[in-house]
Amino acid sequence: MKVGIIQQANTANIEENIEKLSASVRSLAQQGAELIVMQEIHNGLYFCQTEDTDVFDQGETIPGPSTNLFGALAKELEVVIVLSLFEKRAPGLYHNTAVVMEKDGSIAGKYRKMHIPDDPAYYEKFYFTPGDMGFEPIDTSVGRLGLLICWDQWYPEAARLMALAGAEVLIYPTAIGWESSDTEDEKQRQLDAWVTIQRSHAVANGLPMISVNRTGYEPDPSGQTNGITFWGNSFVCGPQGELLYTAPHHEDVNYIVEIDKTRTENVRRWWPFFRDRRIDAYDELTKRYID
Repeated sequence: MKVGIIQQANTANIEENIEKLSASVRSLAQQGAELIVMQEIHNGLYFCQTEDTDVFDQGETIPGPSTNLFGALAKELEVVIVLSLFEKRAPGLYHNTAVVMEKDGSIAGKYRKMHIPDDPAYYEKFYFTPGDMGFEPIDTSVGRLGLLICWDQWYPEAARLMALAGAEVLIYPTAIGWESSDTEDEKQRQLDAWVTIQRSHAVANGLPMISVNRTGYEPDPSGQTNGITFWGNSFVCGPQGELLYTAPHHEDVNYIVEIDKTRTENVRRWWPFFRDRRIDAYDELTKRYID
């Protein structure tokens, strides 16, 4: 499967961002991409640096403008596209939602972000209601896609449940970066941890993994912090965690990576983690903490 990834720096001009994304989709499709993945909340700036009720005006329904636009593009180019949208489900009820557009232009399925952070410059709990659709892969013409989003990356339970439900690949649209006050050593530790945890999901589940992050600097509108420099480094790895591609941290990237989905069968024969799981002994995992 040929996977196209779009790592992009955004501005406050949503129309220009979408035009840029559309051009990237077209370019990747012309190069043979079958599946194209975009970063988290790709139409605009990462607005969660502040808490501002006016931002809810950016929410959109599904189906809606973005699914219509990119659905038409998917149909024209005959590619599957993974979107990441600020979903308006109902007045006062919003989600951070990944949507998969099938190559016939239809919506193959969606996933609502389950784990919602609340940290300085990442005030997502103000905007996003936690997902309520569980961890269900989405069936498409290119395979069963295990869609998860950004903060979900840090939770092995999420990746495991997607794998147990039959996902053939794990996909993480992402928006993560550095705050300028962190030391260079701390920045490197954060990036290394981010890469390591996602590669571990690939290894533990014997699945290829695609992580697409944004890049560029976005200021904090409130001036409370020095803004976020998104660290890019979008990457793709195979079912043993082997790195197939890593993007630079400071550049826009349109790149095609070829994934061999048949390797999952062989890797799981060599490393039969699913066979040896002690499902009779894992009840405590459903507890918040074991006192």
